[in-house]
Amino acid sequence: MTTLAKHTRPAPPQPGTPSPRGGLRRLGDLKIALFFIAPAMIGFIFFYVVPTIRGVYLSFTEYNILGDPEWVGMDNYTAIAKDPLFWNSLAVTGQYVFLNIVLQTALALGLALLMHKVAKSTLIRGALLLPWMMSNVIAALLWFWMLDYQIGVVNQFIEWAGLPRVAFFGSEEWAIPTQALINTWRHMGYTALLIFAGMQAIPGHVYEVAKLDGASPFQTFRKITLPLLRPVLVMVLVVTVIGSFQVFDTVSVTTGGGPVNATRVIQYYIYQRAFTESDFGYGSAIAVILFLILALVAFIQMKFLKGNESDLD
Repeated sequence: MTTLAKHTRPAPPQPGTPSPRGGLRRLGDLKIALFFIAPAMIGFIFFYVVPTIRGVYLSFTEYNILGDPEWVGMDNYTAIAKDPLFWNSLAVTGQYVFLNIVLQTALALGLALLMHKVAKSTLIRGALLLPWMMSNVIAALLWFWMLDYQIGVVNQFIEWAGLPRVAFFGSEEWAIPTQALINTWRHMGYTALLIFAGMQAIPGHVYEVAKLDGASPFQTFRKITLPLLRPVLVMVLVVTVIGSFQVFDTVSVTTGGGPVNATRVIQYYIYQRAFTESDFGYGSAIAVILFLILALVAFIQMKFLKGNESDLD
C-alpha cells in the first residue's frame, strides 16, 4: 500500500477546468485594465452620466438659477407639445440635417474614391483634414465674412458675373442651406477619410475578379464597393446625423436664429430657453426629447441598414 501511494500521481486537470493560476492571472489583468480605464470612467460618470440624470430630473421641474427646483410633473412636456417655436425649431433642424447629410455623404464618398484611385499622395490626403482641424466658430466667422452681402468676396464675384447679390445669411430661403454648406465644407474631409479607410479594407482580389468578368467602373462601384462599405457608411451616417442635430455654434456666431426664426435650430432654442430666459426646466425637457429622437434615429439606422453586418463574411 505504501509503495502504491508513492507512485500514485494526481489526475491531470480535465479540459475546461479553470486553473487556479490562470484565474489569478485573469484577476490581475482585470485590476490593471480597471486601473487604466478608471480616469476615463470617472470623467464619463461626472461629466456625462450625472448631468444626464440631473437634466432628466430638471425636465420635470420649474427651475431657474436663483431658486430651487419645483416639481411640476409633465407640465413642461405638455407645454412643449403646444409650443410653435419648438415645432419650428424641429422642422428647421430636420431641413438642415437632410441637406447636410446628403451633401456631406455624397461629396465625402466622391473624395474617398478619388483618394483610392487617383490621389495617392499622403500630403494631399492630409490636406483634406485641414478644414476639420479648424474650430467651428472660426470656420463660421470665415464664411460669414466671405459671404457678406456688402463686402463678401463671394458676392463680389457674383456681381462681377452679372448676377444679383445673394443675402446668404439674411434671406429665409438661403440661411439654412448656407449653414449646411459651411458645415459640409468643414466635415467632408474627415468623413471622406473614414470612408477611404473602409475602402482600404476591401480585398483587392474582389476587384480583380470583377475586372476579369468585364464589369465597368460604375458596375464595380455599385455592386461591389457600396455593398462592402455598408458597415462604414452606416457608422458615418449615425455619427453625422447625431452631429447635425447638435449644430449650435455656426448658427450662434452667424445668424443667431434669424432671420425670423429661419435658423433657430433645436440646440439654439434649448440655449435660449435655458440660459437666456433662465427656464432650465423647459430647456431640459427639450433636451430630453432631442436625446430620445437621436436614440430612435440611431436605432432605426442600425436596424434597417444592418450596420453590424458585412458582406465580406
